Amino acid sequence: MQYDLVQYLRRTHAAWRLLAADNAPFIAGFLHEAFIAPNVRAVAEEDLAAQLDDYVFQTRQPGDEDTFLRPARDYLNEWADDNHAWLRRYYPQGADEPHYDLMPAAEKAIQWVVELESRPRFVGAESRLRTVFDLLRELVYGAETDPDVRIAELERRRAGIDAEIQQVRKGRLEPMDATRLRERFMQATSTARALLADFRQVEQNFRELDRDVRQRIATWKGGRGELLDEVLGEQDAISDSDQGRSFRAFWDFLMSPTRQDELTQLLEQALALPPVAALSPDPRIRRIHFDWLEAGETTQRTVARLSQQLRHYLDDQAWLENRRVMELIRELEQHAVVVREHLPDTLDMELHALGPTIDLPMERPLFTPPSKPTIQDQVLLEGEQDIDPDPLFDQVHVDPERLRGQIRRALDRRSRVSLATVIREYPMEQGLAELITYLALASEDHSARIDDQRTEHISWHDERGLRRRASVPMVLFARHPEPESTT
Repeated sequence: MQYDLVQYLRRTHAAWRLLAADNAPFIAGFLHEAFIAPNVRAVAEEDLAAQLDDYVFQTRQPGDEDTFLRPARDYLNEWADDNHAWLRRYYPQGADEPHYDLMPAAEKAIQWVVELESRPRFVGAESRLRTVFDLLRELVYGAETDPDVRIAELERRRAGIDAEIQQVRKGRLEPMDATRLRERFMQATSTARALLADFRQVEQNFRELDRDVRQRIATWKGGRGELLDEVLGEQDAISDSDQGRSFRAFWDFLMSPTRQDELTQLLEQALALPPVAALSPDPRIRRIHFDWLEAGETTQRTVARLSQQLRHYLDDQAWLENRRVMELIRELEQHAVVVREHLPDTLDMELHALGPTIDLPMERPLFTPPSKPTIQDQVLLEGEQDIDPDPLFDQVHVDPERLRGQIRRALDRRSRVSLATVIREYPMEQGLAELITYLALASEDHSARIDDQRTEHISWHDERGLRRRASVPMVLFARHPEPESTT
């Protein structure tokens, strides 16, 4: 923390600029309400401008009629420019309207302000000390290569567990008191909320890599092989770094259905404890792991966009067919990179639309007369031939309501359940047709999730007693969330 470094951060860091702004309470309060409190990653410009207008109306005090008179879109554009960098303004794929997302620096400043909030709380010294001991013990013995030392440590743990089991069998239970329960719950919730902020920082790191790749492609004059070698090397370096490996391990751990069910059950049990309920915890902590999933999916999409950019660069056919177009685009991108740091104060022209809209008369469809059906009078004669009606009853009809009822009964005991678990509890009676109906129900249910990257095996017995087996994508059914109370 040298003077020059602190002075540099004061001038350039977006978090410091937010805290030092004249309207910092207004800006931080609105960004917290719009992004952090509901855990929203992207908001359309029109929706965010409407929220800002409502927030101005709610927070305006008597005598402040002359404040915040500019249009809401002007404030949003200002907060997203390079001089402020509190919001990120971008166009999602296939969208005509710009969207906004909170930058990690702004979230860091807002979280610091949240920690300043004065409310009755205590410092959890005992739980933090235990955490330090557990981490150091795991670190030391996890790096130990001597088998005798590892065995001695495991035997020591087993002896402690055996002694605790004997005490419990004798009826000597020592549950945690209310102070320790509250202390550990507060530490768990603070760590859980910090993970959401970490996701934004990880996403920003990958986004900066994607931006650097686009800039290098625009200004690269050498061979494509050299550029790809350099870019892929950096991408592998990020993926193989401590941050990349930790994020990948966290994502694999979170995507486990068993871990999700266990975490849901632990949260329900922890929030039901009287000392914890007395703290009036945030209701969103009950579904914090679903917020992790949404934030992780956004980060995964950012990584996918980087791979998509590299695939476009490798498209030889488009490169050869549109060579002149690509040269013009490269010149525009090079000029954009040059003037990015020194934007002109005034513009000589304005574009009201990205392209003209042309409606040609011959594009309108002509009138097509409807076809008239031909109806013939025919007398039906009574037949006397005996026909076997058994084939009419051989048709397979699967009742989807019966399958929905089985899924609901399986979800009564848990918040999430896989298709394989449902079939184990309610074996299939109609074979492959029933399995296809399950998959159709999952595709129509917004609370269900189909993971094409993972598979599960379903087995059943047909009418001849033969065992059949099918490999299908991982399907997770979830209980429909109840509406949150507004009080």
